[in-house]
Amino acid sequence: MDETAAEYVRRMILKMTLSEIPELVNAWGALSEGQLQMLNFQKRKESLAKAISDFCVENQINIDCAADLDIIYCHRHQDKRNWSVYQMSRLEDEETDLFDVMEFRRRFKRSLQTSLKNVTIGFKQYEENAIWIRVAWGTHYTKPDQSKPSYVVYYPQTPCVFVSKLPNTRRPLLCQAILGATNYTRIKEMELRGRCLKSLRDIVFKQFNQAFQTHCPRPLQEGKVVEPVLNPRITCENAREKEEIQRTTLEAFGDGPLPKLQFAHYRLETIFKSESGRLADRQEPFRCVATFSSPHLLEAFKSLAPLGIADAPVSQLLSCIPHKARNYFKIANKKEML
Repeated sequence: MDETAAEYVRRMILKMTLSEIPELVNAWGALSEGQLQMLNFQKRKESLAKAISDFCVENQINIDCAADLDIIYCHRHQDKRNWSVYQMSRLEDEETDLFDVMEFRRRFKRSLQTSLKNVTIGFKQYEENAIWIRVAWGTHYTKPDQSKPSYVVYYPQTPCVFVSKLPNTRRPLLCQAILGATNYTRIKEMELRGRCLKSLRDIVFKQFNQAFQTHCPRPLQEGKVVEPVLNPRITCENAREKEEIQRTTLEAFGDGPLPKLQFAHYRLETIFKSESGRLADRQEPFRCVATFSSPHLLEAFKSLAPLGIADAPVSQLLSCIPHKARNYFKIANKKEML
């Protein structure tokens, strides 16, 4: 029995709330029905964690089994992590093979274990056949650090993977393993990051209610018009202006729910243009970074014009985020823009 596994399980239990411990431990499946019935989930968390840890010692749970509990916990709290999106591609004349989950796992593990001696790899499959992969990294001389694992989520037969907490030094190894397991030839990180994994997936797979941006006038949809004033002595002076703002907002963002992003970064490198003044002769561009953040950034952008905070239509630099599948931008001179 690896004592590290029991201690790791104890620490995992302490991270959970008391209300979720029964559900996650049941889903884990490492304890017998009799052991589960012996647990008193009304106890203090410390006592409960010690009891579960003792059962792990009794069942001779190894670190691979203990890591499965971490995957279950991470899946439950996936929105507490920062996720990056990687896009894969292959040559046009290359054929697409039928996906085999077991072959995928075998190739992925073989690639990492060939390059790195000490590494812990775990797999779990969830809804829509999503494959969750947990990788704890070690070195040739040290055991894997189970407290700082990386996570990969892959949807079979799609060209995108979602990665969380990947050290830069391990990026080549992971990318090589992903390419070898999926039969793609190239992989690159997209300029898209966020905490809501489902929203990132909806953006890259175009599964959200997309708006078709156009400046051609069109009638408002039923139920979207400004309500008529009931009191004949009260007139709405800006009715037509409000209708126009509403129309352009719907054209830019659509009328359905938007993917949930938490931030957008705009890196500016622009040259000051003036014929006079102290900065007229400056050749170096001005450099700065503008960051917008909100619990639901796209909905915040959508509300700017209706609230009178910004003119309508809102700049496409704000409304194009879900369509271009990116929330990191570099703004330079006009000819280099986007």
